[in-house]
Amino acid sequence: MKNLIFFLLIMTLPLSAYAKYVKKPHSNVDKREPAADAAKPDPRFCIFGAQSGKPFNTEAAFKSVVWKSDVVYVGETHDQAADHQAQFEALKAMKIARGSKIAVGFEMLNQTLQPVLDEYASGAITQEEFLTRVNWQKEWGFDFNLYKPLFDFIAENKLRGLALNVPKKVVGKIARTGLDSLTPEEKAFLPEQVTVTTHKKYNEYLKASFAGHGDSPMAKMFTLENYLASMAAWNEGMGNKVAEFLNANPGWSVLVVAGNGHVIYNAAIPASVKARVKGVRQASFYTEGEPCQETLKKDHKDLANYVWYTNHPPKPEPAKPAEQAPAEQAPAASTGTATAPALMPAIKSDLPEVQRANVDAESNKDLKEAIQKVKSGN
Repeated sequence: MKNLIFFLLIMTLPLSAYAKYVKKPHSNVDKREPAADAAKPDPRFCIFGAQSGKPFNTEAAFKSVVWKSDVVYVGETHDQAADHQAQFEALKAMKIARGSKIAVGFEMLNQTLQPVLDEYASGAITQEEFLTRVNWQKEWGFDFNLYKPLFDFIAENKLRGLALNVPKKVVGKIARTGLDSLTPEEKAFLPEQVTVTTHKKYNEYLKASFAGHGDSPMAKMFTLENYLASMAAWNEGMGNKVAEFLNANPGWSVLVVAGNGHVIYNAAIPASVKARVKGVRQASFYTEGEPCQETLKKDHKDLANYVWYTNHPPKPEPAKPAEQAPAEQAPAASTGTATAPALMPAIKSDLPEVQRANVDAESNKDLKEAIQKVKSGN
């Protein structure tokens, strides 16, 4: 009876009387802290939406873009390590979302080299054998170490590699003598229909580049019409290879590694892929070498889907010649428009040896300056 009375007394007490004796679980502070950290800008991702200006400056924001895309384009200035690191960040993010169903398309390798790339990606040949067989120095020329992390990641994770580029001689021939001059064998590197873009800004960009070649002896060898046709064939050839892969491999995604000139305004490779793959979801990143900005710069609007500020280090001053005029007499450095993808080397490679020698003899200095300007810009 005493026990019953005690129980009834306890039951009649207000809950507040014994609630203080109930031990509350500790708040999960550890789980909340990473969320707060994740909201802080990450210096690796100084990215803005190129239309909206909205910042995508955290790893989570970057991944949210990459994960929902079938094709991711990360442009580059070829000799800049920071741009290649941006490409690597994209590849790592894609791996989380797609596992091994990823292909990496390289502008650096022309389509005839696909079998060699397959062997290298599968581990069948060494890096030294790969570089020798693709003739990397002649085929591309830029330091392989800049691209090595991408190739290593492909091999380690059993991903696919795609050799996208149209052979230089084909592009050069179109620039000199037009699309109709191609042989059936040369046309095999291009889609059945090559569309010359009508994108206003992109065409202005190409025309400015064409005009920038000035009186270079190489520039005298082709017309504006053929120049635009060669650029269209170049972009369409690479875009077609990406499209063919996506259409044959549903559920896969592709990272395209190419110069900014093939990404800009979404008018080059991205436009070609969009026209050939129904419902494709794409994200393009134009890498801009300026330091990180607080907001998107006005003149960078619409360069792609996103602008990624990668902060290139300043280029060293060129060595002064032994005999140079005083500084006050030296001509001012050119500040011309950024050039389109390097076409001059392709044109030169298509010339007979004697004609190449004649061009060099006519104006070797101008030619070297023109090629260097194009290579360093895109």
